[in-house]
Amino acid sequence: MRRLYILMFVSLLTSSAAADVRLPKLVSDGMVLQREAPITLWGWADNHEQISIEFLGTSYTTSADDSGQWRLQLPPLQPGGPHEMKITASNRITIHDILIGDVWVCSGQSNMELPMRRVAWKYPEEIARSENKFIRQFSVPQSYDFKTAQADLQSGHWKSANPVNVLDFSAVAYFFANDLYKTCQIPVGLINASLGGSPAEAWMSAEALKQFPHHESEAKRFRDDALIAQIEREDRERSEAWYRLLRQKDEGYKNPRQSWADPNFACDDWSTLPVPGYWSGTEPGPVNGVVWFRREVDIPADLAGRPGKLILGRIVDADSAFINGVFVGTVSYQYPPRRYEVPAGLLKAGPNTLVVRVISNIGEGGFVPDKPYQIIVDRDTIDLKGTWRFRLGAKMDPLAGQTFIRWKPMGLYNAMISPLLNYRIKGVIWYQGESNAGRPQEYRTLFPALIRDWRSHWNQGDFPFLFVQLPNFMEARPQPSQSGWALFREAQQSGLSLANTAMVVAIDLGEWNDVHPLAKKPVGERLALAARKIACGEKHVIHSGPVYKSMRVEKNKIILSFDHCGSGLMAKGSKQLHAFAIATADQKFVWAKAKINKNTVVVWNDKIKTPVAVRYAWADNPQGANLYNKEGLPASPFRTDNF
Repeated sequence: MRRLYILMFVSLLTSSAAADVRLPKLVSDGMVLQREAPITLWGWADNHEQISIEFLGTSYTTSADDSGQWRLQLPPLQPGGPHEMKITASNRITIHDILIGDVWVCSGQSNMELPMRRVAWKYPEEIARSENKFIRQFSVPQSYDFKTAQADLQSGHWKSANPVNVLDFSAVAYFFANDLYKTCQIPVGLINASLGGSPAEAWMSAEALKQFPHHESEAKRFRDDALIAQIEREDRERSEAWYRLLRQKDEGYKNPRQSWADPNFACDDWSTLPVPGYWSGTEPGPVNGVVWFRREVDIPADLAGRPGKLILGRIVDADSAFINGVFVGTVSYQYPPRRYEVPAGLLKAGPNTLVVRVISNIGEGGFVPDKPYQIIVDRDTIDLKGTWRFRLGAKMDPLAGQTFIRWKPMGLYNAMISPLLNYRIKGVIWYQGESNAGRPQEYRTLFPALIRDWRSHWNQGDFPFLFVQLPNFMEARPQPSQSGWALFREAQQSGLSLANTAMVVAIDLGEWNDVHPLAKKPVGERLALAARKIACGEKHVIHSGPVYKSMRVEKNKIILSFDHCGSGLMAKGSKQLHAFAIATADQKFVWAKAKINKNTVVVWNDKIKTPVAVRYAWADNPQGANLYNKEGLPASPFRTDNF
């Protein structure tokens, strides 16, 4: 009898659990629903269970199908909130603090993912003023799936902007939302589905990849769990073995009583190197392994004992920093800026020993030029650039690169985009391309295919898709030359062939030595301009800088015409236009003179009598590119040829 009661009790528990209505992670407290459009609510329950929803004074009912799935459509809603929603079946769920406004999916790779905390020191006032319950972000968990398009996310919560939460917001997306809200006073919901390093094909569905057989084949290959486990195990074992051997070989740690970080360690016989810089041109040569750097820093008596910050720009690849023998910080890979807290009491009056242990696992190691290297105490700054002592601690063979499985085709679409498809959105903002930059020809078809793919699966028609063109990057070249990034920027413009798209030009917002430029605020604000024009229908808004339209030859000059001239063209910061090159039929480009004539640009070189083509800002990192419209938006780089 006792066993019978237990079985009945377990049966009741199982029945109750199966019958409970379950909602997707997106449909939760603090959510933002899309205004002025039909809204789909959906979830799971027991087979054929009836579900009742009360919202804004109206009741709606539906029932689950044979598989326990249900959905219900709400009519278009006016912006506002906060509101409550009650969902009743065998259980009851109340969703609190709902806003109705505009919902944007924010996707791409690291420059979209990059959170406000990475640029917090650049935007302290903006963070301090970020309290706004009408701007919210939902962070999609970063995961992949090569087998199944997922129906729900693993986790996630809506969070309102404030000085704490905003540190985890995408910086570009936050500035986009903040500018939109200031202008339109409409709540903004951001669904942040981004992942550093991800190529476009990782964000595409199985159907879309059929146009690209090599990507489709790669996606199918990674449906094999055993293959993934093997690759991950081999990557992990190889990396662990490399770093274990590195530590064993590191002369800086050989003496257990005194490492090279000890301020009393004698280093008079160490070599010298200017910092910032790389050690490849010095006595060790282009080696990988670990190199130790030291220098003495004089601290004025009035700064001694006070807390501060150690700023070490960027270091390739990993570093650990010590002041007076005390560890103050580490970063394990090359991209983040190094900003380490110096605790009170560590800095002393007079000489202080600064030691940085740098690991280079592949390629060129050292301190990235044109970055800040300093100690900051209150408002005082002590420059650390100059001559440092250094010694090779251990020489290693290069560490073979990791296999980034999560970047493989289709995986991110299935796990991070598919679960969003029932959620009504206003549109997409997209910042991606660095990982595809080596394949510009493919991107001409791949990128439009991605846009069409998302629009097809969201089933909302041609919703706005706004994207960022890659900024200036890498070392400048003194003469006109071929450029892979220029070709890729041109390929990105293929997205403009589709309706309701816009491209933000960022050719003036990059950094030659950093693929993650810090100027995220103007990128977000330019995206907001595009949204106001494309998504909100503000006809008076000028959302784009000049875009090349056509050319004609008049004797030894080429006359260029443009779209999006706004209230007129201008040469920003100068009386002269720069970054124009011209060529004859020999296809050899030379620098040219250029001047504005109303809404055209006249280009020539006195030594060229029969010009056939012009290029503008056609470089990885064009210098002096200053063609803008009077609204302050830069012209997109272009070429008139198809050489």
